[in-house]
Amino acid sequence: MKPMKAPQPSPAQLAAEAERLSRAGLSDLGFCEKDLAGAAALTWRINALKALRKAVIPGHVYQRPEILVGVADFVGDSYKLAKLCAESKASTIVFCGVRFMAETAKILNPEKEVLLPAPDAGCSLADALKASDVRKLKAEHPGAPVVCYINTTADVKAECDCVVTSANAATVLRRLYEQHRKIVFLPDEWMGRNLARELGKKVGRDLILWNGKCIVHENFDAASLRVLRRAYPGVKVLAHAECSPALVRLVDFVGGTGGMMRFVRGTSAPHYMLVTECGLGDFARTELPEKNFVPMCRLCPYMKMTDLARIESALAAPKPAQRIEVRPETAQRARRALERMFELTEG
Repeated sequence: MKPMKAPQPSPAQLAAEAERLSRAGLSDLGFCEKDLAGAAALTWRINALKALRKAVIPGHVYQRPEILVGVADFVGDSYKLAKLCAESKASTIVFCGVRFMAETAKILNPEKEVLLPAPDAGCSLADALKASDVRKLKAEHPGAPVVCYINTTADVKAECDCVVTSANAATVLRRLYEQHRKIVFLPDEWMGRNLARELGKKVGRDLILWNGKCIVHENFDAASLRVLRRAYPGVKVLAHAECSPALVRLVDFVGGTGGMMRFVRGTSAPHYMLVTECGLGDFARTELPEKNFVPMCRLCPYMKMTDLARIESALAAPKPAQRIEVRPETAQRARRALERMFELTEG
């Protein structure tokens, strides 16, 4: 990819872009005129470069709001983004998320250029497990299918039989239990325990778990929920499946970010509390301004590494570290596990 200089907007174009961002919800999130003008200069140039590069920008819902409303072509959870990247006709994918997501996009689109604007954007769950750990577990539990959460590296996915997201994990495990007595689920221990409770399975016998945790979701506690329910009567509390089982037992809905948004859209309540990364709350406020959201969230330092300046840099002149590559043999094996997920979810 040759370096490309971004075109510059005229004053009228800049004002129109700032107005677009304001109408999209950034003003309601506290962006002042100066903030909007600064963001508009970047989003205008990024969108111009995107068209010149024939690129597409997927954005995870935990990303900064100016990215989601300003430059993202589609927004969603890990499952939705994996599907849409596989269906994209673009020649370049600029992934606004973390490394395992960009790796997944490359696995599903080996012929495309995949860029990660913030190459250091990792994940505590992905870092909790190595391919050698999976091989050891497979030897300890021969014949048991190994299912990994999508928050894993390409090397780990390549060792697994199937990938899942928080949106489809219960569906996939139910299908697998039709033919298997025991399943190995990696690496999120709390999600595994929540799944075991939902499916009526015993941890350690029917479902073998790893001890990974998400640094965002492990910091929520049940005691705070009780206090907030008293302060906001009638509040509907939604928690991500990575939260602790003790907290999950107290909420009105548990699932992935896509499921949480569908729940809010389809119900009526005086207040909603989204117990997950703060980006989903910002996104929900821009999508559903008529709903009232009670803040209870934590920032993911990895998700917030991506900003508009880094996206522009990746599109204009990507650095070697921003280019995502996956070894062909690893990609082929990991792709089989991802395709198995699609088969079990949609078949």
